[in-house]
Amino acid sequence: MFTAVVIDDEPLAREELIDLLHESNQVEVVEQASNAIQGLKVIQSVKPDVVFLDIEMPQVSGIEMLAMLDPETMPKIVFVTAYDQYAIQAFEDNAFDYLLKPINPERLLKTLCKLKKHQPKPVEAIAPAQLEQIPCTGNHRIMIIATQNVECAYTGITGVLVRTADSELTTQLSLKVLEDKTPLIRCHRQYLINVKRIKEISLLENGLAEIMTQSGFTVPISRRYLRSVKEHLGII
Repeated sequence: MFTAVVIDDEPLAREELIDLLHESNQVEVVEQASNAIQGLKVIQSVKPDVVFLDIEMPQVSGIEMLAMLDPETMPKIVFVTAYDQYAIQAFEDNAFDYLLKPINPERLLKTLCKLKKHQPKPVEAIAPAQLEQIPCTGNHRIMIIATQNVECAYTGITGVLVRTADSELTTQLSLKVLEDKTPLIRCHRQYLINVKRIKEISLLENGLAEIMTQSGFTVPISRRYLRSVKEHLGII
């Protein structure tokens, strides 16, 4: 699973790419940005494996932004552009790959396969089939949170955050690992929820909804996952 940042000044194009990446089940988009300056700060903060970077942006273009990154430490850069002529320059400027808008899902999968081939093989560790506890960090300590006490988990600018009724801590585990190995279920691209900690669900317009947890924290539900959440609660 790759971690990624998407940088594009067009909100619809940005959301479309994020949806495609999520559907691939190979990428976790940990943050997004609408311009190069914000993008530089995000990259420095979350240190993603790959950045999907729009070329045509106001003030600072994607190509200009690439020149601002340290070649020794920068993530792999995949340029996203509507113009063919930028492809050659993309590779001259040390980009890993490029995608043409509108993005073809099959072409995107080729990029992901290429990324996988270049990904260093991690040292494999024996992991339990299910996690009953989640290790979290904060205040120079490692704290162990029982999964039954977790209300939700979500991606923020500092990484994956685990929220209980009285605390919010950072974990090194990805949302995908938490989804696969804990009772938490997906309710949004960036959120997991513990159904046993749901106090109420507010149905909004356009098929959207919001969860209020027992501690009063608000969690969004996207249209894609509303039915699944209802099924887990026994709501038809």
